[in-house]
Amino acid sequence: MQLKNKRVLVTGADGFIGSHLTERLVELGAKVTALVQYNSFNNWGWIETLDKHIKEEIEVYTGDIREYDNISKIVKGKEVVFHLAALIAIPYSYRSPAAYVRTNVEGTLNVMEACRMHAVKKVVHTSTSEVYGTARYVPINEEHPLQGQSPYSASKIGADKIAESYYRSFELPVATIRPFNTYGPRQSARAVIPTIISQILSGNKTIKLGALFPTRDFTYVKDTVQGFIGMAETDESIGQVINIGSNSEISIGDLAGKIVLLTGEEAVIECDEQRLRPDKSEVNRLWCDNTKAEQVLNWKPVYTLDEGLSETIEWVKGNLHYFKTEIYNV
Repeated sequence: MQLKNKRVLVTGADGFIGSHLTERLVELGAKVTALVQYNSFNNWGWIETLDKHIKEEIEVYTGDIREYDNISKIVKGKEVVFHLAALIAIPYSYRSPAAYVRTNVEGTLNVMEACRMHAVKKVVHTSTSEVYGTARYVPINEEHPLQGQSPYSASKIGADKIAESYYRSFELPVATIRPFNTYGPRQSARAVIPTIISQILSGNKTIKLGALFPTRDFTYVKDTVQGFIGMAETDESIGQVINIGSNSEISIGDLAGKIVLLTGEEAVIECDEQRLRPDKSEVNRLWCDNTKAEQVLNWKPVYTLDEGLSETIEWVKGNLHYFKTEIYNV
């Protein structure tokens, strides 16, 4: 399926990955509807920052995936739905687990049911590498057990299973993409890479982070977006879960050291206790096996970690006003 001229909906279009995906879909010639979370300020999140020529091509709807009636109206008439809307901050999930169930599980149910009722031709559901928990073996392929090590990851496991059930029970053409630690411009300060960069660029000589020993597999956002496009365009992805990652790992401590070098600044890395996860909740190791993505989607990451970090550093330099580095934001 080619996306040019297709009627496409992106839920969570106001967010980090969603805004990049929305932008790319417009460039590909899709007829894009962006669902952004309703707020009284009529703020469209990162959609507000897109080039005006891109924004002019987007139909923006405000709403909430927790409300089925509104979601059904928005889904009606769409051929492809990319479902990205979710609560994603792991630390906040310890404070408000029920909110994650309502948004991530019930919200996904609403999206899937609306897609079923309106006979959507392709649904791309967004998972996360956090559903794997600490690696039992590496690299992690799609057959790895799922482990709910935080309320966030548990809610995403629930959402993934809702999506799977709609494929198996109702033959809804669902494909589940499972990104590993996407980073890049527009990512919020709750994520580790912008946290490190913003602290350094604000002149902090001591960079405060959570645990430094866990490893992660980082993927630049433009590569992740190409994974989403591949999931939508490839018929073989239907009914499948596919990892999107770099097939490499780096510890948070080594990552911080690399960013310090790339910025040309001097700083000391410190573990801040208030940023630590509960012991049994910390995911110690994530390393993606991206073999399936290469085989099914013909997808491989293009950006090296250094290239992606350099672009992210430049973006943060120009947007430092978005970050409150003196406050720990869960």
